[in-house]
Amino acid sequence: MRRSHLGAVVSALLVAAAVVATPFTAAGAPAAAAESYTWKNVRIDGGGFVPGIVFNPTEKDLIYARTDIGGMYRWEQARQSWTPLLDWVGADRWGWNGVVSVATDPVQTNRVYAAVGMYTTGWDPDNGAILRSADRGATWQATELPFKNGGNMPGRGMGERLAVDPNRNSILYYGAEGGNGLWRSTDFGATWAKVTNFPNVGNYRADPSDPNGYNGQNQGLTWVSFDRSTGTAGTATQTVYVGVADKENPVYRSTNGGASWERIAGQPTGYLAHKGVVDPVGGFLYIATSDTGGPYDGGKGDVWRFDRATGAWTRISPVPSTSTDAYFGYSGLTIDRQRPNTLMVATQTSWWPDAIFWRSTDGGATWTRIWEFTSYPNRSKRYTMDVSSVPWLTFGSNPAPPEEAPKLGWMNESVEIDPHDSNRFLYGTGATIYGSTDLTRWDAGDQFTIRPMVKGLEETAVLDLVSPPSGAPLISALGDIGGFRHTDLDAVPPMMFTQPNFTSTTSLDYAETKPAVLVGPATSPTRTAPTTATSRSPLTAGRPGSRAPSRPASTAAARSPRRPTAAGSSGRRATPASGWCTRSGSAPRGPRRRASRPTRPSSPTGSTRTSSTPSPAACSTSAPTAGRASPPRPPPACPPPATSSSRRCPAGRASCGWPARAGCGAPPTPGPPSPGWRR
Repeated sequence: MRRSHLGAVVSALLVAAAVVATPFTAAGAPAAAAESYTWKNVRIDGGGFVPGIVFNPTEKDLIYARTDIGGMYRWEQARQSWTPLLDWVGADRWGWNGVVSVATDPVQTNRVYAAVGMYTTGWDPDNGAILRSADRGATWQATELPFKNGGNMPGRGMGERLAVDPNRNSILYYGAEGGNGLWRSTDFGATWAKVTNFPNVGNYRADPSDPNGYNGQNQGLTWVSFDRSTGTAGTATQTVYVGVADKENPVYRSTNGGASWERIAGQPTGYLAHKGVVDPVGGFLYIATSDTGGPYDGGKGDVWRFDRATGAWTRISPVPSTSTDAYFGYSGLTIDRQRPNTLMVATQTSWWPDAIFWRSTDGGATWTRIWEFTSYPNRSKRYTMDVSSVPWLTFGSNPAPPEEAPKLGWMNESVEIDPHDSNRFLYGTGATIYGSTDLTRWDAGDQFTIRPMVKGLEETAVLDLVSPPSGAPLISALGDIGGFRHTDLDAVPPMMFTQPNFTSTTSLDYAETKPAVLVGPATSPTRTAPTTATSRSPLTAGRPGSRAPSRPASTAAARSPRRPTAAGSSGRRATPASGWCTRSGSAPRGPRRRASRPTRPSSPTGSTRTSSTPSPAACSTSAPTAGRASPPRPPPACPPPATSSSRRCPAGRASCGWPARAGCGAPPTPGPPSPGWRR
């Protein structure tokens, strides 16, 4: 029997004219009618794509993370956990849970900014906004923009698009998507005006013919970076770099504080610059490029260094795009600010056998790789992984070498070395945030340890919940990672559903007289037609090795204390529906939520929260979902590489369903968006 879903979300009002808005103020915990409930998150720890991690360059341990539909977070060093900052977002502005960029102020470090908005298509009826806070996200004011932002659109891993002038921090720039150009604020983000003399609004579209428009948007401007050394405190920084989604003109520059702009001469062409990182000490701009905007695909790319003094561009790619070993683009570019010649860069997408990271201590002249093939399929590694705090990150998989579980990750758009501590780095994946606190062991030839650093960041798309009167207090139906049996609401469950193995569980119900018998439809990574299965007890996590790896996906959600249900999701083609059911085969009560395209939900996306009162707790939403949580792998029939040391795509990969045009390890070509599968 279904427990009722919980009530309405407090709405937030904003009145705007053009780009100058009456400030909207929201506290981190909005006022609400008195109630006897105390709310906490049910712990899952992560579960979706984290496209951006931003360290404050002047205050240690001040770190922010953004998600594509799950809001924004601030790191709490003492608790070693993340605090959600956008829980106040209500149903009337649900799209503001999509965060396309974050900027932290290097001068007045309490100031922080976020560019929010979910879709640039009609799926999100509201325009985007720039949020600003003077107390690290405890309260916010907003300026609505005259266009939409796409926190869950293609290219969302590029960035950061929003930047604060490190010398005159009242100045900010925002590089918009959708052909909307470059925008500037001179009053700490309160008002914004278009930079009309910026010459290029971008032209790259992932798929101009996409009938849904999702892949057809102009990905616009991709990042803004200041060269701090070209200004002094209180005066505007003179040199500003801007990335543009234009393969023939990917980087522009101003050398006079934005009075004029120019395409930098001699720049590399043919790829998109995902990242642009300035080294003000050495006078360099580094860019990482890929042949698509990502975050799921990308088969070629390079890393380049621009010398401000000489105007020379130098390709410093660990594996240049001209190499036969190149089957990936680059992203996740970062500099060690304590040692500016030390760089790291990641594959923007390398699905098989795993992501690759490189590290250089000489400005990119030479690189070492995080893992190498020895004799195929064996690999030597400079790292160890410990996922004991979030054990489900193995996805119940026990793959054959050279793959391993857990993976280093996928969709590694944001890799960041702590500017205050060379030993710490964090990086986002399609499922979590990983990090290390002994990174420099890499340089000594020793192994360093990578762990999940994601506690408090709850980013799952909650499609349904039940709280049976006996057994586990909560069973969840989630997008992309199936769901969990939560025996302890304050502990991370050891594994998602693996018997049967679902990509997304879309509804749940149990038999009133036999609550151990449950029913629910789901999408499956392996079934080609709707099926059912019987369950005499609540779904349990499978033993390691019992879960077939699903297509890559991620889940995301923002949290709100009281949530209505909502329908609709986003992204790519769902795998065929399957299900599990009661012995009698009774049909589930919940909707299957399959549609030709996403629909606007009636609430913001939701994570799981429970009440401390004795009554059963159940609150859920279905959500526009995004990214990819579970890692893919090639079908077993795919042959291994021709040589033990080859990094190339195995011969015959295309015949195994992995299109050759997308390069080694690329996922199958997706169809139009529909619920349960996020692209």
